[in-house]
Amino acid sequence: MTSIFSEDGKNIPCTVIEVGPCVVTQIKTVETDGYNAVQIGYGETKEKHSNKALMGHYKIAKTTPKRTLMEFRVDSTELNLGDEITVDIFEEGEFVDVTANSKGKGFQGVVKRHGFAGVGQATHGQHNRLRAPGSIGASSYPSKVFKGMRMAGHMGNKRVKSINNKVVKIMPEDNAIVVKGSVAGHNGTLVIIEK
Repeated sequence: MTSIFSEDGKNIPCTVIEVGPCVVTQIKTVETDGYNAVQIGYGETKEKHSNKALMGHYKIAKTTPKRTLMEFRVDSTELNLGDEITVDIFEEGEFVDVTANSKGKGFQGVVKRHGFAGVGQATHGQHNRLRAPGSIGASSYPSKVFKGMRMAGHMGNKRVKSINNKVVKIMPEDNAIVVKGSVAGHNGTLVIIEK
């Protein structure tokens, strides 16, 4: 993340995202596959990390081995096999949706995970209960803990979609765009940008 100043002098928090270049590695149609989709590849990798089947797949698309392949359903497409998708498809001022896996935070208690206040003060016999969840249900009825009860557990490492992020700046020399606000994930996370 970084921040830039707008024309009226406001400091805007932004995220810089590298956008490709991505290569179209396969085009699926209703006739051949039963549905319409476009498969694109991103990032370079060595040939030794790809098996022969994948190498044949890349050879048909006339491209080098890619680190990641991803498929997107489309109604119709003007793209052809081997086409490069670069930052030129975006325009300043338009809104995009960005999807990524959030940072994993491991096993966390209710105060960090759900924002509970804890038991409160440390007096009146409190020993080590300051960050405890408190009561979680009734006694003889219903005699169970309801599903979805907010408790301690695994936090983060989930797919998060932030919608309507404004494209503030485009940097074609770096193949990057700057979007307003934050995006899920650590530095270097693979993200999906939808127009």
